[in-house]
Amino acid sequence: MKTFKPSTIMAALISSGVAFSALPLYAQESPDTPVDEVERPQEDTLERIEVRGFSTSLIQSLNQKRFSDTVSEQISADDLGGLPDVSMADALTRLPGISAVRTGGQAAQINIRGLSGDFVFSTLNGREQVSTSGSRAIEFDQYPSELISEAAVYKSPKASLIEGGIAGTVELKTASPLAIEEQHKFSANMRGMYNDRASEISDATEYGHRLSFSYQGKFLDDTLGVSLGYARLFQPSVSTQFIGLAYNGQVDVDGVAGDTDGPSECPSCELISEGFEMQHKGGEETRDGYVAAFEWAPIDTFTLKADAFISKFDSEAFARGFRVKLGGINAGITNPVVVNNSVIGGTFSRTDNSFTRVELVNDDNQDFDSVTNLGVNASWEISPDLAVQFDVSRSSAESDFRNGLLWSLVGEDARAANPVFDENVQISYLLNGLNLPDIGFNQIDAFTDLDRVMVSKYGIYPFENKDELDAYRVDFQYYVDVPIISGFEFGYRYSDREYNNDRSVFEYGNDSAFSVSEPPLRLTSDMVEEVNWSGDFGYFPSYLSVDLNSALNAWFPGGRPQPIQTWGPGAAGVINGPGTGPATAWTLQESGDVFETVNSAYLMAKINTEIGSIPVTGNIGVRYVKSKQSSTALQRATQLIEDLETGTSIEVSDPTAGAQNITDEAGLINNFYRPALISHEYSDVLPSINLNFKLTDDTQLRVAAAKVMGRAPINRFAANASTTIETVTAFQDRDSGEITLSNPTARVSGNARNSPYLEPFYATQYDVSWEYYFSDTEGALVVAGFYKDIESFVEDIEIEPYDFEANGIVIPDNVSVPVYLTPEFTGQEAELARDANGDPIFITVPTENGSYSTAVNNAEGGYIRGLEIAYTQIYSMLPGMWSGLGVSASYSYTESEIQRTLGDNVYAANLPGLSENVATLTVFWEYEGFETRLSSRYRDAFVSQQVAVNDQVVNFDEELVIDYQASYEINDNWSVLFQVNNLTDEPTKSYFASEEQTGTIQYFGTQYYLGMTYQL
Repeated sequence: MKTFKPSTIMAALISSGVAFSALPLYAQESPDTPVDEVERPQEDTLERIEVRGFSTSLIQSLNQKRFSDTVSEQISADDLGGLPDVSMADALTRLPGISAVRTGGQAAQINIRGLSGDFVFSTLNGREQVSTSGSRAIEFDQYPSELISEAAVYKSPKASLIEGGIAGTVELKTASPLAIEEQHKFSANMRGMYNDRASEISDATEYGHRLSFSYQGKFLDDTLGVSLGYARLFQPSVSTQFIGLAYNGQVDVDGVAGDTDGPSECPSCELISEGFEMQHKGGEETRDGYVAAFEWAPIDTFTLKADAFISKFDSEAFARGFRVKLGGINAGITNPVVVNNSVIGGTFSRTDNSFTRVELVNDDNQDFDSVTNLGVNASWEISPDLAVQFDVSRSSAESDFRNGLLWSLVGEDARAANPVFDENVQISYLLNGLNLPDIGFNQIDAFTDLDRVMVSKYGIYPFENKDELDAYRVDFQYYVDVPIISGFEFGYRYSDREYNNDRSVFEYGNDSAFSVSEPPLRLTSDMVEEVNWSGDFGYFPSYLSVDLNSALNAWFPGGRPQPIQTWGPGAAGVINGPGTGPATAWTLQESGDVFETVNSAYLMAKINTEIGSIPVTGNIGVRYVKSKQSSTALQRATQLIEDLETGTSIEVSDPTAGAQNITDEAGLINNFYRPALISHEYSDVLPSINLNFKLTDDTQLRVAAAKVMGRAPINRFAANASTTIETVTAFQDRDSGEITLSNPTARVSGNARNSPYLEPFYATQYDVSWEYYFSDTEGALVVAGFYKDIESFVEDIEIEPYDFEANGIVIPDNVSVPVYLTPEFTGQEAELARDANGDPIFITVPTENGSYSTAVNNAEGGYIRGLEIAYTQIYSMLPGMWSGLGVSASYSYTESEIQRTLGDNVYAANLPGLSENVATLTVFWEYEGFETRLSSRYRDAFVSQQVAVNDQVVNFDEELVIDYQASYEINDNWSVLFQVNNLTDEPTKSYFASEEQTGTIQYFGTQYYLGMTYQL
């Protein structure tokens, strides 16, 4: 039997250690021929590139790209600890077509070809990973660059790759200890860090550090390999920011007759903002990463490898400053400034019906994240033509995010026995687009006065997520000697994933006034520090920074209350609640489990042939996927019955529909719901083809086509649908007895933004890549184009009005509203109105259909298309010391047209995360152990979310981030390094519909690193 003989390209690939990295074999002339006697192309026919320093990893990455069988980008490090970036997120953004959204000043999630992190699939050592993000998007800042030896971004898929990377698949690899040339290798990195903006923020940390240690060794005649690594990052997290809040109010402020430029529901109205925030943010981030691998190859045809990767990322952050609430459509608005039908300035005054106020904010957030990836892989060469790998893995992630707040308000006199909120509030402001605004407050002198400021509200809102995935995989490779086809790959994979989300809450006090039943806290001098602004923000008013622990110890001397999962005494269906109060049923409705099982199988043929005189390699295959997703849910199980006394319909529990008594952590029992498990199954067939044409020795052309899919974020499968009925208040005049309602009807609204019935984002994509590799010097020029024909995607829509009854959702025809007496003074505790018998008075208010928000699979479709250009060259032809000069640059242009549906209208819009223009440039120079480089990353405007009180979708402005690094090799063992990240302190800026609607203006500071590396 004559078996497969490698082509020149394949042999070069094998020699570089890229091809079949999981395989200990390659083809042989006959089954009986020893491995060492295989006929191979001579070594001198292969291009072997040997360079040092940064160039080493750069050219090695180009080699891997050159010999890959797909359109891909590569990152390579000679040793553990060889990559200089803070995390893999920073490292990946240096590749063509890849950008990142900065969180806290540094990259976290990445975008590939204009698609956000939810469409990016990621593996570690070939295994699917789960995330701490609460979705599918991998937070790459969780992965220390010091512990990753290689990374690849596959832009065109092949059948053997795990499905899900509609934007691309990121493959991270840890070191293989048996692959090193040396017997033993040891490396240590130590760097100190300084943030130049931390000194402007009270209590912020200025200094941090990075440490890493790694060891690789071979034992027992090179049959046993051990790899160990540890990396620690401790850094300050600081920012100074102004954040505008959403334009969610509509009011006619200009009074212009015949004005019809406003929203459809109010053509004469202008849009007004909810308000804005001015904050100092500080905190500390600590990341500890661990990696270990044990590789055993007792014979040439068998390898067993076990590896582990663990990362723990803890963040403790505070936000201090002001939150300005303009007060809505009922505020007094004078001297309004209107641009493009938006109010961007004016004076807002508090009225009896508005909530105009200034909150002094002392928020405290804690985030404790951990990722664990474990795996065992066995690789066996059954015969010279057949090989198999078995892989078992577990990936788990936990995230415990606690959003805490401590808000203060200005009172008339904090020394009073019953302090009263100061309602004399005037706020003047003028936005200046993407520059800081002009602001003024009539209460400015009170913001630092202990006789005026009082803590009015404390709240804590935990988000606890757990995500676990077990996977089992078997892959075969079978080599044949037939025309066109050189071999086959086929395999099967099963994965079982479980995602859990738990919500809870504790609230005390009031954020809009001083509560009588939960009175405010008077501050003392030992609890506070007066904080001034500096730099460009220096004209903002001073404020009191409150020490959280001191304030809470004084406010709750019996012990700090803890958040719980509870219906709340005001929730419908509670049968043992102690009266009215805030409904927190969302803590149970938004908690639950999601289950996902996937069975997949693939068959792929390896192509190795010639068309005319042009060698052609590649693959063609198909992947079959069967998915099942399930979610726990609390479904309403009620019925409407007629109240004989009033003649109206009321909602009651229906045991025949499965209603159960469900007890929360506070002991409250609700009987309006039944637990349920909702499931959905679907299957997909995903064909793909990759062809590589070697036009000349230095030039090749790649073409690829595939059907791709990307599942919805795992948290979007949670079946946490809920309906709420608008709270209507009723007050009775103490003298006339007249009853006044806040609204004549109670609007019913619903929310089902998540659904287990959501199917994937589908597209058919096409890729073409022309690659020219320089022969006289090291480097390449690559021009690539792509087109994604989008078939469907997940979209959030809002339907108003929504016919709840017609869609099977039970709602009452009316609600019974308690009547309260009109208060005689501000802050007076609510007092129920009573009839002649002393019984509380209630009034019946009819319900009205309102809006319903839900998620659907939009089949309108659209496209994403783009062009990428990458250029890398080391100018070794230059004389003397200049021969170490080099450039690595890339540019990508991406555009999309997505048909999104809103009600009955269809409109086109870019996808979140898409920047039309993304560019990178690195200029480097190496000479006799000295290396220096300047790197820049540019992306233009894109749409994403900013986080204020709530998530808000905004337009982010363009940004250019510049980094610098210099290092010097003292000798073969020691080197020193100086590094600057965000050299120009590039801010993040955003806006809403247009630039005059300011979104975010946020500065993070420049980070400086100084350290040394020891290698043995």
